[in-house]
This record gives sequence, C-alpha cells and structure tokens, in this order.
Amino acid sequence: MEISLGRLGTKDLATLAQRMINTIQSGKYAVIAGHPLTAALQSAYGDYDEVYTKQTYSGKGKDVAAADLERDEAYSNMKAFLNAYRKMTLVPNYQAAEDLYGVFKSFGLDLDRQSYSSQSAQMKKLIEALESTENQQKINALSLTATFADLKTKYENFENVFAGQAEANADLRTMPSASAIRHDLEKNIKTYISLLTAMKDVAGWELLYSDTNELVKSAKNSEVKRKTDPSL
Repeated sequence: MEISLGRLGTKDLATLAQRMINTIQSGKYAVIAGHPLTAALQSAYGDYDEVYTKQTYSGKGKDVAAADLERDEAYSNMKAFLNAYRKMTLVPNYQAAEDLYGVFKSFGLDLDRQSYSSQSAQMKKLIEALESTENQQKINALSLTATFADLKTKYENFENVFAGQAEANADLRTMPSASAIRHDLEKNIKTYISLLTAMKDVAGWELLYSDTNELVKSAKNSEVKRKTDPSL
C-alpha cells in the first residue's frame, strides 16, 4: 500500500483521511478499536478540516461594492441637483445652490470615481462642511434635508460594511493555512498505513488492510484525474 501524499490535492488529502476515519469508526474492525494511532489521525484531520476550505478573503467584496454604489448614487444625485439648480438664476435660492455646489467642488467633483479610501476621506470632510449651520440653512431652503440625510446614511453604511470586511479578512489571515498543517496530517496517515502494512498478515487485520488499500487506490485515481483535468 503506497501513495505519494504530497501529490494529492488539498481536498483529496482531506477525503482520504476522512474515509480512513470512517472505516475505523465503522465498528467492523475490532483490532483497530481504541488504538492510539487512530486518535492521532482524527486529531490531525480535525485541525486540517477546519482550515482546508477556508477562503483567503471574507467574500464580503460584493457587499462593499454594493454599499459603495449606493453612496456614489446619493453623492451624484445631490451634486447633479445643485449643478442644475444653480444655473437657473431666475428661481428662488439659486445662490444657495451655487454656494453648496462650491462646497462640493472644493472637495472634488469626482469622489464617486476615486478609490474607496480616498472617497471616504473626502466625503467625510464634505459631510462635515455641509453640516455647518450656514450650509444647513441653505440645504433647508432648497428642500434637500432628506437628500443630505440619505447621503450621510449611505456614507456611514459604507464605512460600516467596509470595516466588517476588513475585520473578517483579518480573522481569516490569523487562521493557520492548510499547507502549514497538512504535513502533520500526512505524517499521521503514513504512520497509520505503515501500521496496517506491518500487520496485514496477522489474523484480524487482513480485511482492514484490504479495505484501506482500496481507499488509497481511489485517492491515487483522484490524482490521475487532476492531472488529466486540472479543473477537478
């Protein structure tokens, strides 16, 4: 019973270990019940199983992108309204729109095209400026109170979602990688295989050896399939 465990894919190694453990726990083989090597194998597999399918990143990127799009739209809508209104010099409060548009302009009219961090920094300053007593009066005069509140809400929501992504990514990076712990699992599988090989001619061990050998053959076939079709 021979196999090069290092050639097995990450998931194929996990599958082999899991099938070996299932065989041990099936109750069909009294000779292996309670053997200390089985406990070591199960412990090594448990550690490996916890991390081998982990994502490098949290997968929250779509949530961040969606939140960014919402704040972009809120920003663009308010900016577009002010830009249009300020040009209508015959309507009431057009000067208020001109002044508020100037505030937008002072922090950049392309915030929605900047990076997440740059946009956040500038939008924070923009909102703070718009919250001044003078600018709030102009916002009220233009009936933009709800529009400004929406912009502020969308900005804060993005910051919360982005912070959640950063925290989740940090947590993932602190977990041990599968490659770092697979050596221990491989060592325990090799030791277990060596035990069965040494005992294969002893009464009671023959069937366990034979059944485990089939599992090893199946793992080898998985390796061949991966070489033929790398997508597996």
